[in-house]
Order: sequence, then structure tokens, then C-alpha cells
Amino acid sequence: MDHNKNETTDRRIRVLIAKPGMDGHDRGAKVVARALRDAGMEVIYTGLRQTAEMIVNAAVQEDVDAIGLSVLSGAHMHYFRDVMALLKEKEATDIIVFGGGIIPDQDLPKLKELGVGQVFTPGANTEDAATYLKGAVSERWRAQGEG
Repeated sequence: MDHNKNETTDRRIRVLIAKPGMDGHDRGAKVVARALRDAGMEVIYTGLRQTAEMIVNAAVQEDVDAIGLSVLSGAHMHYFRDVMALLKEKEATDIIVFGGGIIPDQDLPKLKELGVGQVFTPGANTEDAATYLKGAVSERWRAQGEG
């Protein structure tokens, strides 16, 4: 049995991985995208230099379960805040937002307050991200009456 699918709908977890801003380093984002694909998820990678608007529009258009932001530039609070605000504006706050990159420990509680589900910092295991998403998306589907 594929545990990445909802038993009743055979729906696969859909994740959008995005690199907001001018940061040109996407190795980590690509590693996470590949690991999530290897875990059986459908992954859409938006590429470099995305705006919050581009990320949220793609997430809504692609009907994703989760958005993963990879931020190495130090502008994480700005990008997470913008993405969360735009999701609210588009009435899509049920989309799970998680992140990774170089994010100081003192900012983690602030991100949690914004509604960011989980943040994976350098050295985190990609399996932890897959496990987190499986649990969080299962809850999302249950809340939507799909599981």
C-alpha cells in the first residue's frame, strides 16, 4: 500500500517547492524536491527568483497540499509573511507552509506564530520533511473530509 496516497481517493501529496527572492542557490531546494519525489509525492519546483505572488498563484493553480520555501538570504521573515498573507487573501490558508534554509533559531517561534508548520535548518534529514508532510497533509485531508 502506498502511504502517500489517501486510501479513499488515491490522491498523492502535492508539494510546491519555491526559492523566493534573489538568492541564487537552489541545491538544497532541489535535494528536498528529489527526496519528496522519492517518498512518492508529486513535487512542483518553481525555480529561482520567485516572488510571493508567483509562489502563491502557482500553489493555488496547481492545487497543492503544501508549499516549501527555501530561503538562504536572510529575508525569510519577509517572504514567509508575504506568502502567508497572500494565502489568506486567496482563502487558501489550508495549504501547509513549511520551510528550510539558513534561519536563526530565534526566528523559529515568530515563523510558528505566522502559521508556518515546520522549518528545517541545515543538517536536517530529508526523511524528516517527508514524515512531517505525510502527517500534516493527512490532517489537512481529514479536515477537508477527504480522509
